[in-house]
Amino acid sequence: MKVLKFGGTSVGSVKSILSLKRIVEKEAKRQPIVVVVSALGGITDQLISTSHLAREGKEEWKLQFEQMVDRHHKMIDTIITENNDREALFNKVDALFEQLHSIYFGVYLIHDLSKKTLDAIVSYGERLSSNIVATLVKGSRWMDSRLFIQTTTSQNGKTILDSDLTNHLVKEAFKDMARISLVPGFISSDKDSGETTNLGRGGSDYTAAIIAANLDAELLEIWTDVDGFMTADPRVIKTAYTIDELSYVEAMELCNFGAKVVYPPTIYPVRIKNIPIRVKNTFNPDAPGTIIKDTIENDHKPIKGISSIKNTSLINVSGLAMVGVIGVNRRIFTALANKGISVFMVSQASSENSTSIGVRDEDAKEAVRVLNNEFASEIEDGAMYPMHVESNLATVAIVGENMKHAAGIAGKLFGTLGRSGISVIACAQGASETNISFVVQGAELRKTMNVLHDSFFLSEYKVLNLFICGIGTVGGKLIEQIRSQYENLKEHSRLKLNVVGVASSHNAIYSRDGIDLVNYRELLQASEPSNPQKLRDTILSMNIFNAVFVDCTASKDIAGLYQSLLDHNVSIVAANKIAASSAYTDYARLKATALKRGIKFLFETNVGAGLPIIGTINDLRNSGDCILKIEAVLSGTLNYIFNKISAQCPFSQTVRSAKEEGYSEPDPRIDLSGTDVVRKIVILAREAGYKVEQADVEKHLFVPDRFFEGSLEDFWMHLPELDADFEKQRKTIEAEGKRWRFVATMDYGKVSVELKAVNQQSPFYNLEGSNNIVLLTTERYKKYPMLIQGYGAGASVTAAGVFANIISIANV
Repeated sequence: MKVLKFGGTSVGSVKSILSLKRIVEKEAKRQPIVVVVSALGGITDQLISTSHLAREGKEEWKLQFEQMVDRHHKMIDTIITENNDREALFNKVDALFEQLHSIYFGVYLIHDLSKKTLDAIVSYGERLSSNIVATLVKGSRWMDSRLFIQTTTSQNGKTILDSDLTNHLVKEAFKDMARISLVPGFISSDKDSGETTNLGRGGSDYTAAIIAANLDAELLEIWTDVDGFMTADPRVIKTAYTIDELSYVEAMELCNFGAKVVYPPTIYPVRIKNIPIRVKNTFNPDAPGTIIKDTIENDHKPIKGISSIKNTSLINVSGLAMVGVIGVNRRIFTALANKGISVFMVSQASSENSTSIGVRDEDAKEAVRVLNNEFASEIEDGAMYPMHVESNLATVAIVGENMKHAAGIAGKLFGTLGRSGISVIACAQGASETNISFVVQGAELRKTMNVLHDSFFLSEYKVLNLFICGIGTVGGKLIEQIRSQYENLKEHSRLKLNVVGVASSHNAIYSRDGIDLVNYRELLQASEPSNPQKLRDTILSMNIFNAVFVDCTASKDIAGLYQSLLDHNVSIVAANKIAASSAYTDYARLKATALKRGIKFLFETNVGAGLPIIGTINDLRNSGDCILKIEAVLSGTLNYIFNKISAQCPFSQTVRSAKEEGYSEPDPRIDLSGTDVVRKIVILAREAGYKVEQADVEKHLFVPDRFFEGSLEDFWMHLPELDADFEKQRKTIEAEGKRWRFVATMDYGKVSVELKAVNQQSPFYNLEGSNNIVLLTTERYKKYPMLIQGYGAGASVTAAGVFANIISIANV
């Protein structure tokens, strides 16, 4: 036989209750079953709220009562089609509502609501729903659970199950089982007085487990509104998915820490009898659900799921008098237990001078009062400090039996949190090693859950959340590349690039779930104005996990955001050269911050567009080599200009052509002034290990300073004035068999840039188009320098270099 329990959502609507009918009738064809049902979804809460209105003497209780009557009547009218059945059911239901009305009216008159009365009131939810279902499901026999689920009262006034008596009565009650036994869950009765009691919120699960255990059921099925246990709360983590199998211990741990799929006491009775539990979805009955059993075969995942408790308060009990004193913790927990305050996490230092306990926010004030009273004499003597409480926190637990003896789980956990800038306030791990729980700021909960879900491979994909600033030539190409490669990266690299922010020079759009990259420009045009400060504040306020800021601008103001973003554990990928070539102290601080926080500050495209120049220099140095000299043609723009210049194409025309082809900066004067090359050689020198400033670079330029004064329009107007002089010089070097190259040199820390005429023996001579070339002379590559050559300009190759930097972050 099998026991099936249906929760409030499973009987809460016409659609769900008809689905229940189909499930039950299908299962009853195979074997005898016991069906346990909860009250209609939301009715228990409404029963309680109505009782409070009545106690306060408010007439609104009558309206609430009529709403409950109307809801049940409409349900019966809709689902019970035979007149005789409908009439008989209305008589039962109305008789129950008449009793309930009398109780409410009594509460209204005397303005008193005892626990006994409230227990009686809330019992009507299950009594009503179970009678409706019993009529709906043909051939079922309704059984009053109050006759065989018996409770008693504990010393602190709480209702607890009388297990021995209940076990005996259940076996007697089901001695002659019907094909379908229909039982109201949750409700019970006091073994001495016979008064109606209950098993607590979620108690219908417990009812089903008690019956399953005593009848030696082959399976307990919990039917609810989700497909089973999820790896995390899907409302917080979009990539959470259903867990196929859990052990009893794992399920219990997840339930205790916020996974409200199964009421925690449910697990114990069936575990003793080794009866599996399957969690199924009434709205999706074909889904396999989650099976909970003793042993999971071929289970290799160390972590099964992540659960959390919001609204956590942490109370710190501390003082020198606690060190080595026996009985302090007993006093703490006894005092709290006597007041019915539950402690769900304990963390104690080995020095014993402090114990931190986790309670719910609503219990914190009372817990502090109780503990201050308990230790009043010690506090007065100064041997202990008054209780310190910190609220608005959250408790997170990672759960999995395979964590046992698996080295590195805790290290990975805290390392992952640290790299994401999440501070752990307290933590606890038992010797069973199935649960590591810790406390963080409540505002960090979403980020914490997401980063752990991603880090421990519970997610199907590794996710990077990108903020892309700048949608010009490079930024636009980058977004195109991300869009075109999105599905391929998901399929072959299990990587999801989630663009959560896009900013232009004047507007910005954001979405945690990802922005549609097909029409992002239209969305930007319709968005509110933005500026660098708003951009930074929004990114930080989103507090998103695995965040990467991608700068495809040439803006000094945007580069000025890097330090603040890195300080908040946002990685940086920059095509913008300004930060890496700014004051050395600022550059060094950015690098140090990224290293300290375990995140990335990457700027490979600052030099050579998509060429692996900076990465190669870093690899050489990290392997113990020393960079002695760098000789390079670093401006694809200038190389393009001096390759294209001819008698038919004068200097001014080549500059305009470079701008039109997208090789130059938006303002070509940056290229012609040598500023771009100066920045690049400074960056390379710094990455090579030399402390260099832009002011240290010796410059031999080829365009007079007056051309850089005034507006950009003035520059274009006067530029042709240089054509005749350039043509004269061009003819001279051509006659000598030479070509112009703008060469940057770093020689043992001395840095210069210069327009040189190189002969055919130079490796720079045959450099075509907009290509770049770098020669690295090192201790290992002294006789024959290492040569790196390729495209050094262009939006597509630069965007591809930025893209590669982004991907490299995912591979860390």
